[in-house]
Amino acid sequence: MNQQQQNTKKLQKSVAQAIKQYSMIEDGDKIMVCLSGGKDSYTMLDMLLYFQKVAPIHFDLVAVNLDQKQPGFPEEVLPNYLSELQVAYKIIEKNTYKVVMDKTPEGKTTCSLCSRLRRGTLYEAAKDLGCNKLALGHHKNDILETFFLNFFFSGKLETMPPKFKNDAGDLVILRPLAFCSETDIEMFSNYRNYPIIPCNLCGSQENLQRKKVKEMISNWEQEFPNRNAIMMNALQNVSPSHLLDTELYDFNSLENKQNETTLIS
Repeated sequence: MNQQQQNTKKLQKSVAQAIKQYSMIEDGDKIMVCLSGGKDSYTMLDMLLYFQKVAPIHFDLVAVNLDQKQPGFPEEVLPNYLSELQVAYKIIEKNTYKVVMDKTPEGKTTCSLCSRLRRGTLYEAAKDLGCNKLALGHHKNDILETFFLNFFFSGKLETMPPKFKNDAGDLVILRPLAFCSETDIEMFSNYRNYPIIPCNLCGSQENLQRKKVKEMISNWEQEFPNRNAIMMNALQNVSPSHLLDTELYDFNSLENKQNETTLIS
């Protein structure tokens, strides 16, 4: 088995683990696959198409791209690619680019507003297409970076869950690449030679906090190999009684519990 085959098998194994561990896909699901034109979403589509073929259950996939009307966006790339794959798809045209640029103060990052606008549009599209689930291309590195962004800059222990429901409660959002490393995805993307479409909104911002956190995590991994895997394990091994959140653990009743134990003994 050559290196490319090993890489492909590794990604398939990681996606299979996420699907199984979080019960992501069930018989009869119709999943909207959000395709941005980046390496992550292309890889996610490839992985889901593979499991659609080999899984003992039936589920449907529809690829959806949101054309945000960024200057120079190559409109023909994704339709051509998806037509060649013979994958059902829909292109949504919505000028969120203008809204983001008009509303974002000079010197501020566009990611937060862009993400909210994009998310709302995609949720509505999923409902219109009759999809009960929506798949996003975030990977292990994204999950770790988001954890530290929230930890350092927002003051909360929170990250991107592999599976959750939207606020309305009528759509399940999946992250099938949750256990896949960005390095493996990049290697697979280069091998598959995807027609990558760069993001002119995010890619033009060099001083994003996320980029700084990404660099920090990368440096840790070089200095202490396997650090990323350990941190991912930590996110799956939480002890509420050893944190400080009174909403997760009832610290106030500890004395009462101790008194009850003393009386019984």
